[in-house]
Amino acid sequence: MRKEIFDKAKRVLVKIGSAVLTGEDGLDLHVIEQLVENIVHLRNRGKQVVIVTSGAIASGKHRLGITGPLKSMPQKQAAAAIGQGRLMRVYSNAFGKYGVYVGQVLLTMSDLTDRKRFLNVKNTLNQLLEWKVIPIINENDTVAVEEIKFGDNDQLSAMTANIIDADLVINLTNIEGLYDKNPNRSAKAKIIHLVEEISEEIEQAATSETSDVGTGGMKSKVAAAKQVTTCGIPYVIAPGKEKDILKDLFDGKEKGTLFLPKTNVLSSRKYWIAYTLRSRGKITLDEGAKAAIIEEGGSLLPSGVVNVEGDFCVGDPVSCVDEQGVVIAKGITNYSSEEVRKIMGQKSTKIEQILGYKDYDEVIHRDNMAVVWEKEKCRRTSKEPKGK
Repeated sequence: MRKEIFDKAKRVLVKIGSAVLTGEDGLDLHVIEQLVENIVHLRNRGKQVVIVTSGAIASGKHRLGITGPLKSMPQKQAAAAIGQGRLMRVYSNAFGKYGVYVGQVLLTMSDLTDRKRFLNVKNTLNQLLEWKVIPIINENDTVAVEEIKFGDNDQLSAMTANIIDADLVINLTNIEGLYDKNPNRSAKAKIIHLVEEISEEIEQAATSETSDVGTGGMKSKVAAAKQVTTCGIPYVIAPGKEKDILKDLFDGKEKGTLFLPKTNVLSSRKYWIAYTLRSRGKITLDEGAKAAIIEEGGSLLPSGVVNVEGDFCVGDPVSCVDEQGVVIAKGITNYSSEEVRKIMGQKSTKIEQILGYKDYDEVIHRDNMAVVWEKEKCRRTSKEPKGK
């Protein structure tokens, strides 16, 4: 099964963490050259590869001779400005030895939450791949502030996987994979080579493991795996510093942790709604509306709304929660928070009477809603046409 998954994957996203790319003397050129050679090997086997890289801030710190942590946002942004150029130069030189070109793509969250810009990014990446150029993606740390940050590059890679319609995501880190216990605390810790479903036990196993470099620990990687597998994409956590790790994975060797994809998953657009858009408010559903959305794939009608939190406008993303506060779905609302408060609990036939107009029968149409309740079977449709 493992070999079959890797054989079938034609478009592969490789995320390379800071802990893999850096050593005591800054960027680890030996490891980078080793990974580049492996990626070129995959290209020669007919694979398209997209890289999500970390390392800009760490590279900048080393260039400046800074040994302690950077505390302020301007310090981190300035270090990224210095380090990103060096990082790309190292990649460009390493790939250039094989006659392979690379293209830099720097993103912020706002590039992906805006649908038009999201599709522009998608089209750019597809064009680079068509030209046989390897896209190298990083967060634009120099301009990113908390409101538009991804959080870490594990999240960026999860979102990028959806953008490029990846067949496989490989997250290269500084440990062997996911363990059942923290290997730094327990000599009995064993690596979990296969995860069929991300259960509470799996998430708990991830909470105690961290990486010394970068912002994303194992918890972040498992959260990214959960998102990616929801989109029908297998996800691997593997040791990036290990020689020929990518070759070994594609040869079917049992290394790292493989997370199997779900069989019933979200479409590309609904994945964008569920995991890329940030909610501007909450709408609480009654049990009838909850059942209609989960069991029947229905739209949210005003009659099923019992409470509204936050201030949002028409077209904003909102979370739909049950009366216990559990998130059931995310969607794009047809009415503002003020309007929903006025029509909640009422039938759709009364909307015009209450508001003086009626643009839609639904507060959120099912086509603009993604169910994220874990017990729900979310069916994935065909991949999105390019540029739409």
